[in-house]
Amino acid sequence: MTLRVELAIEHWPLLEPFEIAREVMHDLPLIALKLSDNAERTGCAEAAGVDYDGETLASMAAQIDSVAAHLRDDLSGADLLRLMPAGGARNALDCALWDLRAKQADVPAWVSAGLPAPKPVITAFTLGLGSPDDVRRRARAARGLPLIKLKLDAHRHLELLRIVRDELPDARILVDANQSWTARLLSELMDGLIAAGVELIEQPLPRGEDAALAGLRSPIPICADESCTDRSSLPALQGRYQVVNIKLDKCGGFTEALALAHEARSLGFELMVGNMCGTSLGMAPAFLVAQFARWADLDGPLLQVGDRAAAMTFHLGIVQPPETALWG
Repeated sequence: MTLRVELAIEHWPLLEPFEIAREVMHDLPLIALKLSDNAERTGCAEAAGVDYDGETLASMAAQIDSVAAHLRDDLSGADLLRLMPAGGARNALDCALWDLRAKQADVPAWVSAGLPAPKPVITAFTLGLGSPDDVRRRARAARGLPLIKLKLDAHRHLELLRIVRDELPDARILVDANQSWTARLLSELMDGLIAAGVELIEQPLPRGEDAALAGLRSPIPICADESCTDRSSLPALQGRYQVVNIKLDKCGGFTEALALAHEARSLGFELMVGNMCGTSLGMAPAFLVAQFARWADLDGPLLQVGDRAAAMTFHLGIVQPPETALWG
């Protein structure tokens, strides 16, 4: 029997405009997917896609429609890896399939995946780009949170970082340049980043210019985000990055995320698990992968006006495991 697919286009308003080096977001467009079997059991998932790779809601919906005839009762995550490329469409299908299998077997996804029982994790809270006054206001609102990720670009960097450190003297700080720096600028900023106690630099250089990091002895670990997709991207990152950021939209689902985490660790990379924004439904499978990670960035729901029913619980930077009523 073929699994029934229901797909909806959703837009989730953000609490305020969210700016990074390449764009400003006002709301979050998502595809929401349901996979149902003949017994009316349903698995749910969502995907934001990878906009900088040209993915759109329409392109993801078309991809899903193109494989609908292959979505049969005996489909596995491994089958999806062979059937579709990495990206948001496969992420939605793969995570919905994991949720469906959990409901069919009445066994949580973490058990089926052979993982230990999930524990709460510390998540970063992201401060978007903005004026110094805006960043100071957001930093003050984030007092009490243990881990902050600050978005920077080629022109707005150390001043904003000093503001955040001034307002949050005890917080751990990660910075994310979203491909906007050069190797020279990274070198020029390094002393200031060290002085501010930054513990991770995420994707400083444009994807494709990673070779400039070869042999760099950075005292702060450098994390590949846009440069890390799925397992096929790992060889080119060795000797250039110390950390990889696993996002289910990039790698194409929970199945590949687990495999990517295992292979990256075997190659000596430390792990970060991030998100392309989204609701708790998007964070839930990523949360299980984050059990292996040194850094987790699962704050998507905290940046939005609303969330799903049975939403994940966030309190003072700690996120609790998802309920099976939400996913898995």
